[in-house]
Amino acid sequence: MSKKRSSNLWHCLFFRNFAVEKIQHPMADTRHSIASTLKIVLPLAFGGAILYWMYRDFDFAKLRHTLLYGMDWTWMLLSFPFGISAQMFRGWRWQQTLEPMGEKTRRSVAVNSIFLSYAVSLIVPRIGEFARCGVLKRWDGVSFPKALGTVVTERAVDSLLMLVIAALAIMTQLPIFSDFFSKTGTRVDIMLGQFTTAGWTVTIICAIVACTFIYMLLRRMTIYKRLKDTARGLWQGVISLRNVSNVPLFIALTLGIWASYFLHYYLTFFCFDDTQSLGLGCAFVTFVVGSIAVIVPTPNGAGPWHFAVKTMLILYGVAENSALFFVLIVHTVQTALVALLGIYAWIRLNFIKRKTDIQTNQLNDK
Repeated sequence: MSKKRSSNLWHCLFFRNFAVEKIQHPMADTRHSIASTLKIVLPLAFGGAILYWMYRDFDFAKLRHTLLYGMDWTWMLLSFPFGISAQMFRGWRWQQTLEPMGEKTRRSVAVNSIFLSYAVSLIVPRIGEFARCGVLKRWDGVSFPKALGTVVTERAVDSLLMLVIAALAIMTQLPIFSDFFSKTGTRVDIMLGQFTTAGWTVTIICAIVACTFIYMLLRRMTIYKRLKDTARGLWQGVISLRNVSNVPLFIALTLGIWASYFLHYYLTFFCFDDTQSLGLGCAFVTFVVGSIAVIVPTPNGAGPWHFAVKTMLILYGVAENSALFFVLIVHTVQTALVALLGIYAWIRLNFIKRKTDIQTNQLNDK
């Protein structure tokens, strides 16, 4: 693997495909550097603060004993194929959403872009969505705005499915969720009740004024056309679902993604004595709560995921110390798997020829 190709891949992921024009003013460069630094530091600090609060009195001396003698690693290893298949299914599904838009990508490029996107999101949360679009653009010449539009489509589909799953979990385990909201002090009805009619009116008016101001400002900016083209590509991605050639396959892949995620998590229950007898109901509920928690922008949900899953496990009767061991070990091992897949994808992509190179070689052969 040449140093030049590795450097090009890094450039593709983090710079070229954001289409940001270089600003020469020193103060602007400083502000940009500060903003870029904060995007990395703040999520790490937030997640770290939650973890510190949770584990401030934790006996880490027992962690080594638990890792060596207190858990069954067989079940952890059996969970790995499902963690991998979830990302592979996502890559195959992405191929499907791109095809109706006239964008072709190779399966290996699509899958490895997914592997890489999850790994780089461990550094800067959510940047993986842009990174995988950048990989497709560089290796297969896929339109960046259209690719980003299909990412939005995927997220919309996944969010809808997640809402259905969450509703099922709440209905089947309502007493447990009631305890959870009570213990965490989360009462949506009380929060919304703080708003008076006048408060709602002012909020809506302010939102309309702010949106109008931003719209007028954008029309006067030199980047307006670029933003409009990007928005058009996003919209094309959103409506691409109606033209998917194989709808049953798309649905099967979507269900396969979430079934794999669940099994990747559920099998880890059998690694520990305190969780192996909890059953599917507990696994289902904690999976849903954990999936919602990772929406908070920290690396792989570190911190919010630990807190949410630990709290739910305690409500199911697991001792607090055992719950802390479970979330720490499971999250760390699964995050390590994500990182390893990202490293594999980074190496593999450097051995995959870009489509432009293939076309050039074909022309030379003629």
